[in-house]
Amino acid sequence: MRQAIAFLAVLTGCVLIFDTAYSDQILTAQKVEIPPVIDGIGADKVWAEAEKITTHDDTADIDITLKAVYTGKEIFFLVSFPDPDESRTHKSWVWDKGRKLYRGGKDREDVFVFKWNMGPEPVDLSIHADNSYKADIWFWKAGRTDPVGYSDDKIQSLSLNYIEGTTELTSKTGKKIYLLRKEDSGTAAYRTELQIEYKGDVFPRFANQIPTGSRADVRAKGVWNKGRWTIEFGRALDTGNNDDVRFDRQKSFWFGVSRYEIAGRKENRELSQPLYGIGDISESLTLIFAK
Repeated sequence: MRQAIAFLAVLTGCVLIFDTAYSDQILTAQKVEIPPVIDGIGADKVWAEAEKITTHDDTADIDITLKAVYTGKEIFFLVSFPDPDESRTHKSWVWDKGRKLYRGGKDREDVFVFKWNMGPEPVDLSIHADNSYKADIWFWKAGRTDPVGYSDDKIQSLSLNYIEGTTELTSKTGKKIYLLRKEDSGTAAYRTELQIEYKGDVFPRFANQIPTGSRADVRAKGVWNKGRWTIEFGRALDTGNNDDVRFDRQKSFWFGVSRYEIAGRKENRELSQPLYGIGDISESLTLIFAK
């Protein structure tokens, strides 16, 4: 349903009124007293009782299931989707015997993205939208952030005006639009390890570290088992940081998810995951809070 329609929802005896423009489905966060453990297993009792929705990722051509619960201070998400292979390495250093130096490899890690609208009105969050927006990005990376239990935290903006450092794309109606992604304040959950001397034919490019500042806002842990990823996310309802979406339990929030990095790139058949970097929001979703 792409038109703006006012919905009246009766949830546990409480009436919530919200606008679902650009929204296809509603994810209801259930109130819980005991928060789930973020371990990527998803075996906590609260998840068994939480409402589930299924959204389709057009780029990956897979179904993704989502659940949400919250406490007085935090919100949690459970994500699950199929993946035949567990990919936890990213751009590994590969030794070039002829030139006697390391070059970037073709391997790409598994990733998952939450993309939250930071504006007061619902918008199309696609990277090919005809509208501008600013979005809070939770970027879980199987190799670079998962080992220390976090998701990277960034901001992605789409503008109809050129800004230095943006990627030029084409909107759904043929207009020039400009995509920009910035890291939140703080340090990341990984750092690049430069290698000059030979230490093996393949060597890890990144080393893990505990993130700091606003880049440490989102905890996340994923487990791959029998062809399927299960990932749990947790974050404060209000981090106090201006580069994060603030979850007011009286409001609704527009968002989308993606199996692949949302970067506006073209398919690269040389990569271990050719679709890496060309993810997008396939279905617009709305988060509401049950009381």
